[in-house]
Amino acid sequence: MSAVQETVAPTVTHRGRQLVAATVGQIVEWFDWYAYSILAVYFAGQFFPASDASSMVPLLSALAVFAAGFLMRPVGGLVMGAVADRRGRKAALTLSITMMGAANLTIGLSPTYAQVGLLAPLLLVVARLVQGLSTGGELGAASVFLVESAPANRRGLFSSFIYIGAMTGNLAAIGTAAALASSLSDEAMSSWGWRVPFLMGALAGAVGLWIRRHAQETSTVAEDIRSGRVRRPSPFEFLKAHPRESLQVIGITMAPAVLFYVWAVFLPTYAAISVGFDKTQALVVSSVSLVFFTLLQPITGTISDKVGRKPTLIVFALGFVVGTVPMLNGLSSSVWSLLLIQCIGLALLSGWSSVSAAVMSELFPARVRATGIGLPYNIAMAVFGGTGPYIATWLQSSGHGALFGWYLVACAAVSLLTYLSLRETHGEPLPR
Repeated sequence: MSAVQETVAPTVTHRGRQLVAATVGQIVEWFDWYAYSILAVYFAGQFFPASDASSMVPLLSALAVFAAGFLMRPVGGLVMGAVADRRGRKAALTLSITMMGAANLTIGLSPTYAQVGLLAPLLLVVARLVQGLSTGGELGAASVFLVESAPANRRGLFSSFIYIGAMTGNLAAIGTAAALASSLSDEAMSSWGWRVPFLMGALAGAVGLWIRRHAQETSTVAEDIRSGRVRRPSPFEFLKAHPRESLQVIGITMAPAVLFYVWAVFLPTYAAISVGFDKTQALVVSSVSLVFFTLLQPITGTISDKVGRKPTLIVFALGFVVGTVPMLNGLSSSVWSLLLIQCIGLALLSGWSSVSAAVMSELFPARVRATGIGLPYNIAMAVFGGTGPYIATWLQSSGHGALFGWYLVACAAVSLLTYLSLRETHGEPLPR
């Protein structure tokens, strides 16, 4: 039984179906993520009462936010990546969307603290842990599945659908929450309205599960493993066999991790705490910027198929090395100022987001491709993405807000050096 065996990739016959199967999970995943963040103001009191004799309630609240947000992402990347490499991409994607739907259904139907006591926040914690696992595992499996489904000259375009799906989910969550909040009273939203998006997410997960069950498997290595022709990879084989590439994934993701959360999510809040931007206008600015960012994805992905991955990555990183401090210093209380600066940053960021799945997939052979992406990517997201807003707020509150821009510049510089070290791989066959 050999460790590695040359395999011929299966011929994908319905590429449109493959695109939909991969994208639907991103839509559901990011719909969940944003819905929880937006609606927490309505349901937090039902799970974590502000005044209660039990000190466990606020503790569980903190654990829920922390664990579900980022702690479980690296674990999900490793576990789900192993499933994708050993049992196939389709198996991992099916498991991931099942977990998403189950977690959504649990949150949507959970009893309140007043009804069942401590069991209510415990159920919420469990659901968020499951969501964290699925979030961490979804990206690697979906990225590999998309890139393996693409023709060699369209991997950048196919790669861009990761963030097309993610931004579509974000916008759907914002639109749904806004529609509910505008049509229901605060009392109704706090009582039952907040549950509607989570139940919608569970239904969308069921639809996505049906779609993914009819997708085509893109890995023949998994069949070779099941049949015993090759041995299955160990969980950390990717790190032992490809240490350079594993570190490159962290470097590739380091700057985008913090810059995405700052520019796509936190920038209006940063403008509010730094220059007094009107918070009530933040939703409109963010929505317009995210639509713009979504529309850019297939354009930038296609450009990378023409000129290569490295040029788009270098433009992204160099743009932030040079432009971060001037853009942050240019923020004002004007809507147009924030919109322009947010759109410029997101335009630069599309140079990474549209091609990241392709770039990372092209680093690893099929045998360890999903785990090679999943764990390093999610470590970078947890370490840098999860701390960006906190670092910004802490520096601002301590009187050193100007240093935050230079922190972002340093991250962008590290990623720029990583991009310069990469070998151009667009148009080449995927490593086998």
